Amino acid sequence: MTILFILLTIVGVAVVVVGLWGVGIYNGLVTARNAFKNAFAQIDVQLQRRFDLIPNLVETAKGYMSHERETLEAVVAARAAAQSGLSAAKANPGDPAAMAELAAAQGQLNAGLGRLLAVAEAYPDLKANQNMMQLTEELTTTENKVAFARQAYNDSVMAFNNKREIFPSSLLAGMFNFAPAALLDIPADKAEVREAPKVQF
Repeated sequence: MTILFILLTIVGVAVVVVGLWGVGIYNGLVTARNAFKNAFAQIDVQLQRRFDLIPNLVETAKGYMSHERETLEAVVAARAAAQSGLSAAKANPGDPAAMAELAAAQGQLNAGLGRLLAVAEAYPDLKANQNMMQLTEELTTTENKVAFARQAYNDSVMAFNNKREIFPSSLLAGMFNFAPAALLDIPADKAEVREAPKVQF
């Protein structure tokens, strides 16, 4: 009877240890997933700020650039597409399709803004306009904040993906459907997308 009791105690302790170990791994995966979702929320804040600046930038430019209507409309359309891409990504941060859609939409918006600011160079009165100077400065600052937020998000995604792929976490990650998260990458073949619009006055 004593040997049976000892064996049952050993088995019971082993089950408790394995259970606690599993709970620790599961909680670590949840924490890492929440960290990258929180990092994405910071991207959301900065992109919303960027979206708020663009209509003011377009309105300021509109008075000076009456012959550049197509450029202005392209920026407005790209902003709408970028907002749609952000909404899709907010619904499921880390989802590969949503991140790809967001990256593509942001790339189009960056290209449109780059064209707008390049065309604005040909209008000296617009370049000297106080509103335009302030808006472009705020836009540049926001672009930098977006870049930092994107880097923090990508770092968090990498930490999560590493945690879910390393044995033995990979066992629990598969059992509890912890899908890999996607980085927010800008396509390498679009140089104009990788750089924030250059502002020179």
